[in-house]
Amino acid sequence: MPKLLLFYLVIFLSNIIQCITGFAGTVLAMPFSLMLVGYATAKPILNVLGIAASIGVLLNNYRYVDKSEFFKIVVVMSIGIGGGMFISPHITANPDWIEKILGAVVIFFAAYNAFIFFKKKNKEPNKVLSFLLLAGAGLIHGLFVCGGPLLVTYASSKIKDTRKFRATISAVWVVLNSIILFVDIKDGYFTPRIIPNLTVCMVLLFLALIVGEKLAKKLSKNAFMILSYVLMFDSGISLLVDFS
Repeated sequence: MPKLLLFYLVIFLSNIIQCITGFAGTVLAMPFSLMLVGYATAKPILNVLGIAASIGVLLNNYRYVDKSEFFKIVVVMSIGIGGGMFISPHITANPDWIEKILGAVVIFFAAYNAFIFFKKKNKEPNKVLSFLLLAGAGLIHGLFVCGGPLLVTYASSKIKDTRKFRATISAVWVVLNSIILFVDIKDGYFTPRIIPNLTVCMVLLFLALIVGEKLAKKLSKNAFMILSYVLMFDSGISLLVDFS
């Protein structure tokens, strides 16, 4: 029970940060969730929460979706997601692999995005780098539903209008997470044990979005960005140390 309560706390706090920063929620939640409740519980729940949060953004912003970038992102990331789903059975059979791979991925995200943040420059990537960023985002998303940082790196250089950016990213997650949801259902992730936990997490998501919106108006987004990178790095190290 204590581990389950901690998992709920992680869901609540990570989604507050997600609301403020726009990208860090799942990347923060997945490492801690993996340690607390395991991959088979964490992945489907975080994926559904991602769909719900994205639909919430789209309800008032769907007119602002950049259709050209949306279709480009969905096509390339789908290739990566396919690769992630192909690899997934080979690593999920060994919990040590899941922990170590995710730990390395999260540390990379923390270091790379902190570098971009402090550099204060986000040059538009060339075609090759754009493809690699999106395919890599899809691969990580297919494995851990946390390809957001790589997608944000790409999209923030292509879509400058904030409302268009949020709407387009949200539309992408609705489509891609729905694909993952279908596969998760087919693969038997949604057992009777998952549904009560998912229900609680949906309520916590709703509360976190309310709290996050209020905090976003009063507190510095930059401070939360820095906090996100520190927490990402710490969670990644924890995964590697615990299972090395």
